[in-house]
Amino acid sequence: MTGLVIRALTESDAHLFHALSVPALVGRGRFGHTYATVGQGGEYRPEWTWVALRGERVVARAAWWGGPDDTAPIALDWFDFAEGEAAAAAELLRTAPLRTEYALLAPPGWRDRPDESAAVRARVDAAVAGGLDPLVERYRYEWTPDLGLPERPGRLEFRPEPDDAVIADVMRRVHEGTLDAHDRRAIAEGGVEAAVAENLRLFHWFPSPRDWWRLAWTPDGEVVGIQIPAHNPVGPCVGFIGVVAGQRGHGYAYDLLVECTHDLVERGATKIAAATDRGNRPMAAHFARAGYPVTQERIDLV
Repeated sequence: MTGLVIRALTESDAHLFHALSVPALVGRGRFGHTYATVGQGGEYRPEWTWVALRGERVVARAAWWGGPDDTAPIALDWFDFAEGEAAAAAELLRTAPLRTEYALLAPPGWRDRPDESAAVRARVDAAVAGGLDPLVERYRYEWTPDLGLPERPGRLEFRPEPDDAVIADVMRRVHEGTLDAHDRRAIAEGGVEAAVAENLRLFHWFPSPRDWWRLAWTPDGEVVGIQIPAHNPVGPCVGFIGVVAGQRGHGYAYDLLVECTHDLVERGATKIAAATDRGNRPMAAHFARAGYPVTQERIDLV
């Protein structure tokens, strides 16, 4: 890495982020996202944006993101490098004192297009060399009214539950045998209680109201699961869908998804984002049935 300088940007030289020109085949640029600092009216902080330079030339860049009230970043959004500079990009990740998950965005079907496939694999390889580990591939969905509002099946009753202790108890049962890779990782590292606590922190982090959360019950009074319609910092989203272990096999996740969609639409949503693991075939099938098209694929590295 002779001659390589790695450092954070400042507000005065944030323009250096744009000095690196790479084809927008994958990543946030592929989907029309732009980089701007908070001072420029955007959502990125220069101290959480790092570049690798050879002399005056930017050869790699990384930008981490956090919400307005976050004191540390929660996601690596941008990770790009010039041709032949994968090693510099990996060194950048090792040097920057910021450790978060990296979500690499790609268009649906990217494996079938050689240029996009190569771009994905180059970034994954550089990220791995920089200290990250691939965790899971995910589908990202986006529902809009023109796709049609799925009819409520009417099999379940949905009620608010103000007690977080009750929510946590349901979440413990949802985590039994879960197919979600993030939850499985949290359980492996800290146990079920740690995984539940991590979920609750995320749910409370959403800027949408706590009283939107709903538990689902059978007419006989048996709890089925939980659905959380939410707003993330970008807009309406399916915050969480979970069926307790003893109620699986009845397709109830579809009922929860449909109810969540109706809840968000009734609150004014004209676009709803959602996601599930690529390997979670039952949930992916429910999204397809409910009219949610795949608009992105995502590779999560931790």
